[in-house]
Amino acid sequence: MLAARFLRRALPALRQTRSYAEAATGAPQMSFTFASPTQVFFKEASVKQVDVPTLTGAFGILPAHVPTLQVLRPGVVTVFNDDGSAVKYFVSSGSVTVNADSSVQLLAEEAVPLDHLDVAAAKANLEKAQSDLASTSDEAARAEVQISIEANEAILKALS
Repeated sequence: MLAARFLRRALPALRQTRSYAEAATGAPQMSFTFASPTQVFFKEASVKQVDVPTLTGAFGILPAHVPTLQVLRPGVVTVFNDDGSAVKYFVSSGSVTVNADSSVQLLAEEAVPLDHLDVAAAKANLEKAQSDLASTSDEAARAEVQISIEANEAILKALS
Protein backbone atom coordinates (compact mmCIF):
# COMPACT_ATOMS: atom_id res chain seq x y z
CA MET A 1 0.00 0.00 0.00
CA LEU A 2 2.79 2.41 0.90
CA ALA A 3 4.65 1.57 -2.33
CA ALA A 4 1.54 2.30 -4.43
CA ARG A 5 1.14 5.72 -2.79
CA PHE A 6 4.81 6.51 -3.45
CA LEU A 7 4.53 5.51 -7.11
CA ARG A 8 1.43 7.70 -7.62
CA ARG A 9 3.33 10.72 -6.28
CA ALA A 10 6.43 9.94 -8.33
CA LEU A 11 4.53 9.18 -11.55
CA PRO A 12 4.55 12.75 -12.96
CA ALA A 13 8.35 12.85 -12.65
CA LEU A 14 8.68 9.48 -14.32
CA ARG A 15 6.58 10.62 -17.30
CA GLN A 16 9.14 13.19 -18.42
CA THR A 17 10.47 12.05 -21.76
CA ARG A 18 12.72 13.39 -24.47
CA SER A 19 10.80 15.11 -27.24
CA TYR A 20 11.21 17.31 -30.30
CA ALA A 21 12.24 20.93 -29.99
CA GLU A 22 9.51 23.44 -29.24
CA ALA A 23 8.18 25.45 -32.16
CA ALA A 24 9.96 28.77 -32.44
CA THR A 25 7.89 31.82 -31.64
CA GLY A 26 8.17 34.83 -33.91
CA ALA A 27 10.91 34.91 -36.52
CA PRO A 28 13.23 31.97 -35.87
CA GLN A 29 16.87 32.90 -35.38
CA MET A 30 19.97 30.75 -35.46
CA SER A 31 23.39 32.08 -34.50
CA PHE A 32 26.05 30.36 -36.63
CA THR A 33 29.82 30.34 -36.17
CA PHE A 34 32.01 28.53 -38.73
CA ALA A 35 35.79 28.58 -38.57
CA SER A 36 38.97 26.72 -39.41
CA PRO A 37 42.40 27.27 -37.83
CA THR A 38 43.27 29.78 -40.56
CA GLN A 39 39.97 31.57 -41.26
CA VAL A 40 36.62 32.56 -39.76
CA PHE A 41 33.82 32.20 -42.32
CA PHE A 42 30.85 33.15 -40.08
CA LYS A 43 30.90 34.66 -36.61
CA GLU A 44 27.57 34.52 -34.78
CA ALA A 45 25.79 35.19 -38.07
CA SER A 46 22.04 34.79 -38.46
CA VAL A 47 21.32 32.04 -41.01
CA LYS A 48 18.25 30.01 -42.04
CA GLN A 49 19.77 26.55 -42.32
CA VAL A 50 23.08 24.67 -42.36
CA ASP A 51 23.54 21.27 -44.03
CA VAL A 52 26.50 19.26 -42.72
CA PRO A 53 28.15 15.92 -43.59
CA THR A 54 28.79 13.79 -40.49
CA LEU A 55 30.06 10.30 -39.78
CA THR A 56 26.47 9.21 -39.06
CA GLY A 57 25.08 10.83 -42.23
CA ALA A 58 24.31 14.27 -43.58
CA PHE A 59 21.66 16.38 -41.87
CA GLY A 60 20.21 19.87 -41.92
CA ILE A 61 20.20 22.21 -38.94
CA LEU A 62 17.33 24.68 -38.50
CA PRO A 63 16.56 27.07 -35.63
CA ALA A 64 15.39 25.22 -32.48
CA HIS A 65 17.16 22.00 -33.60
CA VAL A 66 17.58 19.38 -30.92
CA PRO A 67 21.01 19.85 -29.27
CA THR A 68 23.68 17.53 -30.65
CA LEU A 69 27.41 17.07 -31.12
CA GLN A 70 28.64 15.38 -34.30
CA VAL A 71 31.97 14.62 -36.00
CA LEU A 72 32.29 15.92 -39.55
CA ARG A 73 33.42 13.76 -42.44
CA PRO A 74 34.95 15.12 -45.66
CA GLY A 75 32.20 16.74 -47.68
CA VAL A 76 30.20 19.86 -48.46
CA VAL A 77 28.74 22.21 -45.85
CA THR A 78 25.92 24.31 -47.28
CA VAL A 79 24.91 27.52 -45.49
CA PHE A 80 21.55 29.06 -46.37
CA ASN A 81 21.57 32.78 -45.56
CA ASP A 82 18.49 34.68 -44.36
CA ASP A 83 18.00 36.09 -47.87
CA GLY A 84 17.72 32.54 -49.29
CA SER A 85 21.12 32.45 -50.99
CA ALA A 86 23.33 29.41 -50.41
CA VAL A 87 27.10 29.24 -49.98
CA LYS A 88 28.99 25.93 -50.15
CA TYR A 89 32.25 25.00 -48.46
CA PHE A 90 34.34 21.85 -48.53
CA VAL A 91 35.46 20.58 -45.10
CA SER A 92 38.00 17.85 -44.47
CA SER A 93 36.92 17.00 -40.92
CA GLY A 94 35.99 18.66 -37.64
CA SER A 95 32.99 18.93 -35.36
CA VAL A 96 29.59 20.61 -35.22
CA THR A 97 27.81 21.55 -32.01
CA VAL A 98 24.13 22.47 -31.89
CA ASN A 99 23.08 24.12 -28.62
CA ALA A 100 19.66 24.47 -27.00
CA ASP A 101 19.70 28.26 -27.57
CA SER A 102 19.80 27.72 -31.39
CA SER A 103 23.47 28.59 -31.62
CA VAL A 104 25.64 26.40 -33.84
CA GLN A 105 29.43 26.12 -33.91
CA LEU A 106 31.14 24.35 -36.78
CA LEU A 107 34.90 23.90 -36.34
CA ALA A 108 36.71 22.41 -39.34
CA GLU A 109 40.28 21.13 -39.58
CA GLU A 110 40.37 22.52 -43.12
CA ALA A 111 37.68 24.44 -44.98
CA VAL A 112 37.60 26.16 -48.35
CA PRO A 113 34.83 27.67 -50.47
CA LEU A 114 33.74 25.06 -53.01
CA ASP A 115 34.44 27.35 -55.96
CA HIS A 116 38.14 27.53 -54.93
CA LEU A 117 38.69 23.81 -55.61
CA ASP A 118 40.15 22.41 -58.85
CA VAL A 119 38.98 19.10 -60.32
CA ALA A 120 42.28 18.45 -62.14
CA ALA A 121 44.30 18.99 -58.95
CA ALA A 122 41.99 16.69 -56.96
CA LYS A 123 42.32 13.96 -59.61
CA ALA A 124 46.12 14.29 -59.62
CA ASN A 125 46.26 14.19 -55.82
CA LEU A 126 44.00 11.13 -55.75
CA GLU A 127 46.13 9.25 -58.29
CA LYS A 128 49.32 10.10 -56.36
CA ALA A 129 47.78 8.98 -53.06
CA GLN A 130 46.56 5.71 -54.58
CA SER A 131 50.03 4.94 -55.93
CA ASP A 132 51.60 5.89 -52.56
CA LEU A 133 49.24 3.52 -50.77
CA ALA A 134 50.59 0.53 -52.68
CA SER A 135 54.20 1.36 -51.80
CA THR A 136 53.72 2.35 -48.14
CA SER A 137 54.33 -0.28 -45.48
CA ASP A 138 54.38 1.87 -42.31
CA GLU A 139 50.96 1.77 -40.60
CA ALA A 140 50.91 5.49 -39.67
CA ALA A 141 51.94 6.52 -43.19
CA ARG A 142 49.27 4.24 -44.67
CA ALA A 143 46.64 5.90 -42.46
CA GLU A 144 47.72 9.36 -43.71
CA VAL A 145 47.56 8.21 -47.33
CA GLN A 146 44.12 6.69 -46.75
CA ILE A 147 42.88 10.00 -45.32
CA SER A 148 44.22 11.77 -48.41
CA ILE A 149 42.40 9.30 -50.65
CA GLU A 150 39.10 9.79 -48.79
CA ALA A 151 39.41 13.59 -48.85
CA ASN A 152 40.23 13.73 -52.58
CA GLU A 153 37.40 11.35 -53.42
CA ALA A 154 35.04 13.61 -51.45
CA ILE A 155 36.34 16.68 -53.31
CA LEU A 156 35.74 15.00 -56.67
CA LYS A 157 32.25 13.98 -55.60
CA ALA A 158 31.49 17.52 -54.41
CA LEU A 159 32.65 19.02 -57.72
CA SER A 160 30.80 16.58 -59.97
